[in-house]
Parts: sequence; structure tokens; C-alpha cells
Amino acid sequence: MPEKQKINILWFTKDLRTRDSEPLYNIMQERLPFLAVYVFDGRDFGSKQFGSRKTGKYRARFLLETIEDLKESLNKRNIPFLIRQGTTGTVFKELSGEFDIVKIFCQQEWTKEERDKENEIRNVLPMAGWEKSYSQFLVHPLFVSRTMDKIPMLFTAFRQKVEKNLLIRPEFASGNISYDKAMIKVQSDEVTLGSLGYEDFETDNRTAFPFGGGETQALNRLKSYFSETRNVSSYKETRNGLTGIDYSSKFSAWLSDGSLSAVTVYHEIKKYEQESGSNESTYWLVFELLWRDFFRYVSMEYQDLIFRKNGIGKKEYVWEHDDELIRKWKQGTTDSDFINANMIELNKTGWMSNRGRQNVASYFCKVLKQDWRTGAAYFEELLIDYDVHSNYGNWMYLAGVGNDNRDRIFNPEKQAEMYDPNQEFIQLWLQN
Repeated sequence: MPEKQKINILWFTKDLRTRDSEPLYNIMQERLPFLAVYVFDGRDFGSKQFGSRKTGKYRARFLLETIEDLKESLNKRNIPFLIRQGTTGTVFKELSGEFDIVKIFCQQEWTKEERDKENEIRNVLPMAGWEKSYSQFLVHPLFVSRTMDKIPMLFTAFRQKVEKNLLIRPEFASGNISYDKAMIKVQSDEVTLGSLGYEDFETDNRTAFPFGGGETQALNRLKSYFSETRNVSSYKETRNGLTGIDYSSKFSAWLSDGSLSAVTVYHEIKKYEQESGSNESTYWLVFELLWRDFFRYVSMEYQDLIFRKNGIGKKEYVWEHDDELIRKWKQGTTDSDFINANMIELNKTGWMSNRGRQNVASYFCKVLKQDWRTGAAYFEELLIDYDVHSNYGNWMYLAGVGNDNRDRIFNPEKQAEMYDPNQEFIQLWLQN
């Protein structure tokens, strides 16, 4: 029996890019040839929780576009890329029958489903080494651990400590490297919306997020938002908008699947400030990236508590279960036009503004008094930019069982008066 070829694996998960890719940079320093791998794990698409599918059609299509873009980027660098549909453990077991896998390079994850997949790989490759990267953060965990002993419950305390002597790593020089080792021949699966269990669909032309998936689109948006339109200079004034593509940066979808790095965004902000000047708006975009980091550190600190009814605050959460109220909220047929318009936008496009998200979540938890996890699961299914840390962090926050010591509640009618005074947004989505 011939000896199996020794290789390393670059396992892509939520780091679907070549620019500022620490795992890609690190694996390129090794002597062994390597194979890049992405698995469309069926459990991420077919299973249900709290009455919602794990991944809806909008995020599924965005992910397919992202992987296609990543395939083209890796191909330009002569990097072999295996795309498979199946369960993660099974795919790696098949690889272990063909190759002697020495080391796996990937992004560090800690939430339950991600840990479960890693454990499946460990079971079939018990002798393989692991090299993991914290590349999804803006502020590296080593910096945070030196700055504070424990993650504070309040974001303001976290931000003030982090900002005091803020140090952001440089980008990894992974964007222009080329692979020069012996090519590994593999045959990828052809993965489509249909094979994942979805029907094709047209994009609603009213959407505030008409963008496609992938690193190329992400970097184009970055360039547009900074150097072409210079909209970053008015971000703080427009970020509570509801219609159009430019009221906010719209970076979140690419940040969520890792086709754009928070560190890249930060350095582009700093470059822009040097060339065009800084103001409250350019700072506010960094402020939002710190919020994103904060929820990651919260989930890292509290682990599976972020999925529990009483949250990380372990506070009593009193709720009722009314299928009809949940149905009306999901379909956008509640007593509030502002809530309905936001939910219809979500259903038809997979997108909702930050202002809308806060209002519909508050309404679900505080007015309808339903289980916040049902609302969080619905967002998980529908949102293109779903991110486990931010989604569950924000829902806990608004349910009053997370990082907020105030029992906040939004009045949707007052919010509509403030942010949609001419009812442009409401009319846009309630017109038919």
C-alpha cells in the first residue's frame, strides 16, 4: 500500500478571505503542501430551532457567492480548494483516507455548534496538530487580557479600558502571496441553492442591501464608502437611517462571514483620517467595531449562557407563548405600522436597519412578551449578516437578560416619528 501524502489543511469557516488572513499567512510559511477546505454542513441549512430554519435563502445565497469568490481568489494564487457538501466529520474522514493530515490551520471558535464540528474532526484525526487564529477580532485577546481581568458587563467600561492604550495589529501580508508547492488534485462538489434545499429567487429592488457576497464585493464597498463617496465622514449623522444603501456602511454582512476583516476596516479608517481628516463619524465607525468585539468577548466569557432563557445576567425572564402573536410579528401584521414595515423588509430582503432591529426586538420581548430566543432564531434564519455573537448579544440586551442594567423599551410610534417623520420607510414596505 503506497504511503499517503503528508499535507496540512487550511479549514475555512467564518474567515472567507485572502486579505488579512492569519491562517493563510501561517500555513504558507510551512514546508508541507496544503489543501484549503470548505464544508457546506447540512446541519447549518436543514435543522430547525424555535420554529425557524438555521439558515434562510438570503444568507445561503450570499454564502454561495462568497465561496465562489474565494475559489477564484485562491485559484489566482494556485491554491487548491476543496468544496464539499456533507457533514464536517464525514468530509474530514474521507480526507484522512486519502492524505496524511499533519496540521489544521483555522480560526478559533468557541460557540457550541462550531465546537461540535471541531470535535468531529478531532475524533477522525486524533493525531493532527492545530494552529488557530483569533482573526475575527479587532482588538486581539492578548491585548484585552492584559487590559482587564474580566469582561465588564457594560460596554462603556469595556470600551474605556480598551481605548486607553489601544493597539491594533497590522494586517497580515496574505493578500498577494502565491502558492508554489506541488498542486494537490481534488474534485469539489457542485453546491447550489437547489442542492442546499432552497428555490431560486429574485432580489427585491427596494432592498437597502443589494450587494453580493464575497471579498471582492466587500473591498469594493470599502473603497466606495471611503474614497469614492466619502460617506464615512457623515456616518454618525446617517447611521439611524432606514432606506437606501448609504445610510450606513453595510460592512456587517462581509464581517459576519469573514470575507472582510475588522482590522482591515480599522486601518482603512485610519488611512482615510490621515488623508481627509478625522471627525466624530470616523470615530463612530471604530466605536461600532468595538461593540462587535464586545459581544464576541461576552460570548467567549459566558459560553452557552448566551443561548439560555435567563441569559448571562441569569435574570428571571417572564414570557408567554402565543403562536398567533408570533405569527403576526413574523409576517408584519401587528398593530404597529413601523414594526410591520421593518418585518416585511426583513422577510422580502434579508436585511433590516439597526434602528429597526432594536425596535422589533424590543416589541417582541416587551410588548408581545414572547420568548426572546424565538425572535433571535428568526433573525438567525433571515438576516444576511447574521452573526451568532452580535445576534444573541443584542437580543439578550433588549430582553433585559444581557449586558444592560436598565429595563429599556422602545416606543415604536415615537421611534417612527423621530426616524421616519414623512413615513417614507413605512410607505415603501406597506404599499403592497
